[in-house]
Amino acid sequence: MDYLFLLILFVIAALYASVGHGGASGYLALMALFGFEQYVMKSSALTLNLFVSGISFYSFYRKGHFKWKVLLPFIIGSIPMAFIGARLSTEAHTYKIILGVFLLIAVSRMFYSPKGGFSESKTPVFYLAVIIGAVVGFFSGMIGIGGGIILSPLLLLLHWSNVKETAGISALFIFLNSLAGLAGLYFNTHFEPSPNILLWAAVGLAGGFVGGYISNNKISNYQLRYVLASVLFIASLKLLIF
Repeated sequence: MDYLFLLILFVIAALYASVGHGGASGYLALMALFGFEQYVMKSSALTLNLFVSGISFYSFYRKGHFKWKVLLPFIIGSIPMAFIGARLSTEAHTYKIILGVFLLIAVSRMFYSPKGGFSESKTPVFYLAVIIGAVVGFFSGMIGIGGGIILSPLLLLLHWSNVKETAGISALFIFLNSLAGLAGLYFNTHFEPSPNILLWAAVGLAGGFVGGYISNNKISNYQLRYVLASVLFIASLKLLIF
């Protein structure tokens, strides 16, 4: 096993967990750089998501940064659509293009850090949240992510939660969507995680704990963002050009 792969995996898990994310977009980028096959990438990324987002959710939940009433309409729409999206068979070249474009979007998200300056959050419009959840869930299942990197900025821009609540809400959203996505892959006989998934999970768990520490102790992760953004950018170019 390449030690550089494990080191980058640890950094990805730590950084994403610090903001309530599972890290699937980072794991997919990393595996793309190392030449893994599509279904190994999706199965492994979603499995790692379960571990890292689970730890992240616990970290934010025990601090009181979570609201069921905000999350509920999103998962009503997202869970069934993540299952359906994961069951779709995508031609390898098409998948690489879709993932490459998504990773470029994720790179831009690395440098978006809203301060959450508003004091009160508004209750989401139920039907709108269900629709948003369904769309995010479908594309998340198809790509092999949990969808938090898409949901988080929407929650903040629409003032449906503050920064800390967004992290807690996104963490459970990612966990549940990842579970639905894995179920879709399993029932479509495409559940093919890496033989080293247990080792990867252990590294991801360690990174998740470090990410929780970073978040709760206000340690700056600005330089880590640049490292991760560089990995995502290089991977996106590899997918789109080669």
